[in-house]
Amino acid sequence: MAALLGLEDGAVLAACQEAAQGEVVEAVNFNSPGQVVIAGHRTAVARAIEMAKSRGAKRAVMLSLSVPSHCSLMKPAAERLAHYLEQIPLVSPRIPVLHNAEVVQAPTPMEIRTALTKQLYRPVRWVDTIRAFAREGCTRVVECGPGKVLAPLVRRIDS
Repeated sequence: MAALLGLEDGAVLAACQEAAQGEVVEAVNFNSPGQVVIAGHRTAVARAIEMAKSRGAKRAVMLSLSVPSHCSLMKPAAERLAHYLEQIPLVSPRIPVLHNAEVVQAPTPMEIRTALTKQLYRPVRWVDTIRAFAREGCTRVVECGPGKVLAPLVRRIDS
């Protein structure tokens, strides 16, 4: 995986398409305007970094992660996860939950399972998610969990 900074989404997508050459490399996290993470086969990611730089990327940083999160290479893992999610009892949430792969609410247990599965192999649309929060009247985002990556990205998104 690699973070590409300073390129429009379209330029990142074009770099990935050109770099694939029979392998997988995809835009997987649309974090903020001008910040997109890519993932896939290591050699294809390396080619995409070079192509992004040639297109004017201000910075390209390899990320040390053990799996190509949110890309199509994770589909087999998603299928295994779906099997396990089927066995977990879920209830409909009492508050709206917006899933970041499709930026839609999943109000039923079946839709929640489907959304959780898709989030393994579909891109994280963080920019669209934050804009959807704003349209719904959300004025505060609280980041829970390890790290402090998402909250600062919110400030960079013109909602």
